[in-house]
Amino acid sequence: MRVLHIITGLGMGGAEQQLRLLLRHVPATCDVLTLTNAGSVARGITADGTRVTDLGMAGNRDVTALPRLVRLIRAGRYDVVHTHLYRACLYGRIAARVAGVRAVVATEHSLGDSQMEGRPLTSGVRALYLAGERLGRMTVAVSPAVGARLNRWGVPWQRIRVVPNGIDAERFRFDPAARAAVRERLDLPADAFVIGGVGRLTEGKRFDVLLRAAAQLPADVRVLLVGAGPQEPELRRLAGRLGLADRVRFAGETAHEDGGDGGPAHAATHLPSLLSAMDTLASPSPEEAFGLALVEGLACGLPVLYASCPAVEGLPAHERTNSAYCASDPDSFAQVLYGLRRSGPPRQRTAPAAVRHYDITRSAGRLMDVYASVLTGPNQEVNSP
Repeated sequence: MRVLHIITGLGMGGAEQQLRLLLRHVPATCDVLTLTNAGSVARGITADGTRVTDLGMAGNRDVTALPRLVRLIRAGRYDVVHTHLYRACLYGRIAARVAGVRAVVATEHSLGDSQMEGRPLTSGVRALYLAGERLGRMTVAVSPAVGARLNRWGVPWQRIRVVPNGIDAERFRFDPAARAAVRERLDLPADAFVIGGVGRLTEGKRFDVLLRAAAQLPADVRVLLVGAGPQEPELRRLAGRLGLADRVRFAGETAHEDGGDGGPAHAATHLPSLLSAMDTLASPSPEEAFGLALVEGLACGLPVLYASCPAVEGLPAHERTNSAYCASDPDSFAQVLYGLRRSGPPRQRTAPAAVRHYDITRSAGRLMDVYASVLTGPNQEVNSP
């Protein structure tokens, strides 16, 4: 089976890194095409042995990219075209249909009730999304919550499949040596209580809530933010105004396991090591599609605190070990975080059994089932939902 993955960009991001991980476990011959920004994840995918093509698209309205995309799809003689992220889903579905590929799958990685990929949802964005969706065979939702949102938009349930994001849990096993190395490099005292936040530094992630909560906590509390994004300058200014400038660390973008070029990363700069340095992981974002960072935190044995996490909320109640819901406001987060600080660091940093639900091999197997269904199913005509 030959599969072409089309994605909007391949800079550092959750959807991009999830694609890289899936490519290692899906038993199919795959190529990757990025519309733009063949960044650090593209270099990692190439180092893993998968071909990456950069279409060099100039912007959202660069329709001259469409004929080039059609030619590349035809030349590759692909059985399945799989698109990821909004712009790639729109252009990729159109190009695949023109190229004669009917087995078109799209993964919806980041759909919330009021935003998509960190941007506000408008009626125009929604209408364009639905027009493109009708050109595909199946839309993969990364959580039941995303599937339900798609259905509320008008996508029929028979065109939706839930395939959760996956992780390689072994890579996130707690490492005491990495904990010490990260804390030394970032000037975090060995006895400090470190609250972590992982994700794009955008307004929707509400890391400002985390900083305002930390300002209410004792002086031994530190905040470690992992990620980059447009809100970083404002978050730095807020930390200064709150008197937290010397208690907040900005770690920047980080790889999940090795450098973007495939080479080994410094032990104190990749995500599993940074998670090992934390004492809890908190996500004040009120609207998430999955909550991958929190699953990775659970795999590292961390207690996690969330305002929205479909990955955890979708588990049976008795399996939600080490996780707790908290309203997305500073006072609520401060109260729960204070209790965690009083309890001290986790005595045993082991992954709860629930993490096994999100094993990457399981997700890859379910994705292959989706491919099989769109290849062997009836030759359905495209109908309006």
